Amino acid sequence: MYTFDGRIRYSETDSQGKLTMASLINYFQDCSTFQSEDLGLGVAKLKEMHLVWVLSSWQIVVERYPALGERVTIGTLPYGLKGFLGYRNFFMADEKGAYLARANSLWSLLDTRTNKPAGIPQVMMDGYRLEEKLEMEYAPRKIAVAGDGVLKEPVVVRQHHLDTNHHVNNQQFIDIAMDYLPEGFAIRQVRAEYKRQAFLGDALLPRIRETAGNVCVALEDSQGSPYVVAEFTG
Repeated sequence: MYTFDGRIRYSETDSQGKLTMASLINYFQDCSTFQSEDLGLGVAKLKEMHLVWVLSSWQIVVERYPALGERVTIGTLPYGLKGFLGYRNFFMADEKGAYLARANSLWSLLDTRTNKPAGIPQVMMDGYRLEEKLEMEYAPRKIAVAGDGVLKEPVVVRQHHLDTNHHVNNQQFIDIAMDYLPEGFAIRQVRAEYKRQAFLGDALLPRIRETAGNVCVALEDSQGSPYVVAEFTG
């Protein structure tokens, strides 16, 4: 298990002084990045190997949002490497070790020259030590989308949405989708299914579907094909 300690910053909080979902995702993303860098399997190594890890799905369950100034521990552990797929848990815990949030994720390894799946090389098999997955209620990866929903004005991908892989970062997709949640909606679970990458200049058309306690936001192209589908449970 890989961990690092942090403290909730003012820039990471909302109007209530609590950690935002976007900042929580960034903590998780940073944690796995730190682990990969420390193992010599980080951004530069992946570029050298013409490989990139692309997130396929998130499930994030929040027990409590920590407040400004709280000291926290962020952790991650890989629990499966199969073919071109990597399975990884995350958590954030308070100073007493109680879980504030837990997450499950699925990643796909792609060859950047072909943009097609690539088998996980032995150096990664040797580097990432697999562990027992966290205890949590695991939801299906696929998100069922019901009804036509309400289509909103398109969001054009800007430079600040991109990461080192030059596509829209997974957290940025979620941040865009959260703009369409009802005012005061308290997120207790996020599920996201990433269908394909989006690049600078692409137009994302949000389609909103609301049911009891849930809001589903699909960010689609002009043909109605989704880049990502995100489900928020209150």
